[in-house]
Amino acid sequence: MTVVESHKDPQALTLTIKAEFTATPDKVWQVWSDPRKLERWWGPPTWPATFTAHDFVPGGRAQYYMTGPEGEKAHGWWEFVTIDAPNGLAFDDGFADQSGAPQDDGLVTRAVVRLDGAFPGTLMTITSQFPSAQAMEQLVSMGMEEGIVGALGQVDALLAED
Repeated sequence: MTVVESHKDPQALTLTIKAEFTATPDKVWQVWSDPRKLERWWGPPTWPATFTAHDFVPGGRAQYYMTGPEGEKAHGWWEFVTIDAPNGLAFDDGFADQSGAPQDDGLVTRAVVRLDGAFPGTLMTITSQFPSAQAMEQLVSMGMEEGIVGALGQVDALLAED
């Protein structure tokens, strides 16, 4: 498995997950920048994602939904805050309604992704910052950590194809 560390910090309201890949940062960057590649790994293996929008620029938005095993759909959105190819990105992440409009439920997280090529390959660090302890507890109890770990477990196969 590619995930080498997962750490919850309730004091800092963060969840940090680190994964190692044998590919270069430029190649790993493509799993974020290309929506067709992104939808092949974003979401747990039993909840694949479909991106309906992916405006990959600062201030741009992405809309997606994940489809569950029974055909149910969970909608989400991102707003890109920073894009620093191939070193990393940051985006706000939240739930959406069926039309893709953000839900006003207070569960917006800030995800910061760093790609470090210092190790042989790439170390990807994803840090999710929660707005409150309650939001962190709710999202973690919904399986956020397991979902990200499962999703990252799909990246090696995708990188091996190119």
